[in-house]
Amino acid sequence: MTTLTESKDDELARILAADSSTGILRRGVRWAIAAVAIVLVLGATLYYLRSRREAAKPRYETTAVTRGDLTVTVSATGNLAPTNQVDVGSELSGTVDDVYADDNDKVRKGQVLAKLDTAKLNDAVAKSRADLASAEGKVAQTQATVAEASATLARFEEVAKLSGGKVPSKTELDTAQANLERAQADVKSAKGAVQNTLADLRSNETNVTKATIRSPVDGVVLVRKVEPGQTVAASLSAPVLFTIAENLAQMELQVAVDEADVGDVREGESATFSVDAYPNRTYRAKVTRVGLGSTTTDGIVSYQTILTFTNDDLSLRPGMTGNAEITTTHRNGVLLVPNAALRWSPPGDGSGGGRGGGSGGSGSSASGRGGSSSGGGLLGSLMPRGRFGGGGGRGGRPGQAPGAARPERTSRGKVWILRDGKPVPITVAIGSTNGRSTEVSSPELKVGMDVITDAVSPKS
Repeated sequence: MTTLTESKDDELARILAADSSTGILRRGVRWAIAAVAIVLVLGATLYYLRSRREAAKPRYETTAVTRGDLTVTVSATGNLAPTNQVDVGSELSGTVDDVYADDNDKVRKGQVLAKLDTAKLNDAVAKSRADLASAEGKVAQTQATVAEASATLARFEEVAKLSGGKVPSKTELDTAQANLERAQADVKSAKGAVQNTLADLRSNETNVTKATIRSPVDGVVLVRKVEPGQTVAASLSAPVLFTIAENLAQMELQVAVDEADVGDVREGESATFSVDAYPNRTYRAKVTRVGLGSTTTDGIVSYQTILTFTNDDLSLRPGMTGNAEITTTHRNGVLLVPNAALRWSPPGDGSGGGRGGGSGGSGSSASGRGGSSSGGGLLGSLMPRGRFGGGGGRGGRPGQAPGAARPERTSRGKVWILRDGKPVPITVAIGSTNGRSTEVSSPELKVGMDVITDAVSPKS
């Protein structure tokens, strides 16, 4: 019994010892879990605070400075036309007898295009010839009267000489003299009537000739506006019967250049254009004339500019719409920055202000017009900040006399770079711009340097 009792006591002691060890282990686990939780909370707190600090810092968008070629163009739209287009009409009224030319026909100078009915015209010629014959007969009659009056006067003078002046009387001599002078005047009047009738005859014969419509030039018939049997009325103005293009191998594009761009366009500048009929082809042209007279359409002032080009393959036709790009400036190997870099400045800098500062613009290539602290929208965001010496963002000065040399612009501006995480300004000289990139120069600015184009506001 004693042995059995001792065995139970030993077993109970072991159980109590095991329970004590398990309690200590459980307390250790709970402390470990608490320590891990505290570490996680502290880590999350530190990460949150660090994220807040990082988010509070401004972030900048940058673009690298490049060196390249800058081409500045002016866009304009117009229509193609022959260099010489002739409207052929009729000076006479009448009925069209025959038409000998049609659209697209090639014609030669002097070729007959149409004829009018000449019945009445021929009758007028015959009447004029009859009037001329009558007038010539009147001349012969008056000349006979002159001869008769002259003979009468000579006989009276002979009788007076033989009679010693006794007969005839002085009154009879005066009458004979007056009759002769009257007969001579009638001759002059009759001869004048002959000339007048002859002029009428020539005019009527000319009208007969004009009844035959001939081509004044070598060319191609673009439009035919007459049919046989049609009545032509030329009482107020000469009606147009045919439109002829003299030479479709040499044509011109007549474009309307906006008043904001016309100061940049000069005679002799090169251009390219395209037409909707051949969207994948580009044609070369040259500026030959910049109009001085303006045209106002819906309140927009423009100036007609003529671009000439060759059309050897005759692919282009009069009336087509051409979209032209006139090259006004081309610069090789210059430093280029995006216009947004010239517009941007830190808040409070006073030279444009953030991403909204800068100038508005106008014209096909968007020209800068000076600094402003107000937002410029999408168009304004393309514009460089600062005033150009020429008043435009392309390459010239509106209002200059045609043919005048385009002055170099000497405006100044700023771009900003990051140095130790902070924006630092660099002063630059601003040159030409194409609305996207601008030519700049500065001894501090190098190719590859990143310039700030925008700042992203920190999240609250």
